[in-house]
Amino acid sequence: MPKPSVIPLSVLDLSPVSANQSSGDALRSTVALSVAAEAAGYSRYWLAEHHLNDGVAGSAPHVLAGLVAAATKTIRVGTAATLLGNYRPLQIAESIGTLASVFPDRLDLGFGRSGPPKSPSEPAPGQPAPAADQSAERVVDGLVVPAARPIFGAVLPRKFRLQSELLGRFPGDTDNFENDVQDIIGFFTGEYRTKHGEEVTATPALGQSPQFWIHGSTAGPSARLAGKLGLPFGANYHVAPATVLDSIAEYRAHFKPSETLQEPHVIVSADVLVAPDEFSARRIGRGYAQWVHGIRSGQGAIPYPSPDDAAEFTLDAEAAELIKDRLDTRFVGDPGQVTKSLRTLQRATGAQELLITTIAHDPADRENSYQLLAEAWGL
Repeated sequence: MPKPSVIPLSVLDLSPVSANQSSGDALRSTVALSVAAEAAGYSRYWLAEHHLNDGVAGSAPHVLAGLVAAATKTIRVGTAATLLGNYRPLQIAESIGTLASVFPDRLDLGFGRSGPPKSPSEPAPGQPAPAADQSAERVVDGLVVPAARPIFGAVLPRKFRLQSELLGRFPGDTDNFENDVQDIIGFFTGEYRTKHGEEVTATPALGQSPQFWIHGSTAGPSARLAGKLGLPFGANYHVAPATVLDSIAEYRAHFKPSETLQEPHVIVSADVLVAPDEFSARRIGRGYAQWVHGIRSGQGAIPYPSPDDAAEFTLDAEAAELIKDRLDTRFVGDPGQVTKSLRTLQRATGAQELLITTIAHDPADRENSYQLLAEAWGL
């Protein structure tokens, strides 16, 4: 038997839609995977929020969290992350409060800032430059930290313009992230007050106690706010590997103990694919480059191609450069290879938990990947 690890593993699920699969198929696969993940020993099952993507069905994480919680018994269920600009704070409190009332002591609410991705190499106005040089790839304690690069060009992709319009977000809107986070927590604790000082009872949120998280990709407002409020922080290696170490350092530098958390607590995400042998893993993972290129090019996630169809896809030099950091930081291989890479990630980041996201064309391959990793890790 493998020696049990002290580092918990959790699942981040986007509910990917595969080629020749419906969104309903993808959502049913999510629920089935959550049951398997619970049986395998994973600690949390988190749902992402993405909109207007043909290849991702996870656009309503609060609804989907209810389906997952109803199908499972013990695993913690939540969002990573709820994008605050897409809702009013009361809506989030009522939705998660409803779930927390039915599934007490199992709900996690992750807060994320909404809006189109920005260049990871560009500091926010008035903020210092990153602590480390991000212009070149580096290796830190064995972990590949690629060079930062702009994700999109100067023109905002049409998908993000439409998304902002349909969700009621417009250029120039005030960033209310910190106020929204505090208001939502206040609805649960009973400390919320209107601008006129009136008390508000947010039923059924009041008195419920989901675990609150803040997720971020850079050494920016999210990392600093997580530290300021003494909340656990989710750091994003699988999408923004160039800035993961800086975001964690920023969080820890600003951390203040709270009633719920005395020391900094970090979960770090990783894109993983495990198969019985490396050859099989790389064959199953063929569609990843094409899928990521759709996202990075602004088109959005495409239905995940089959290995045979992906074999016909080639990238020109410019397209390959656009997704190089994602390919270089995905952990693909047999259980031993991937476990070794994940231990390097944990050591380099000092993470207390790791968050695993896995995408494959066949849901059975995805479920098998999580099972093989759980066994190798010692869950």
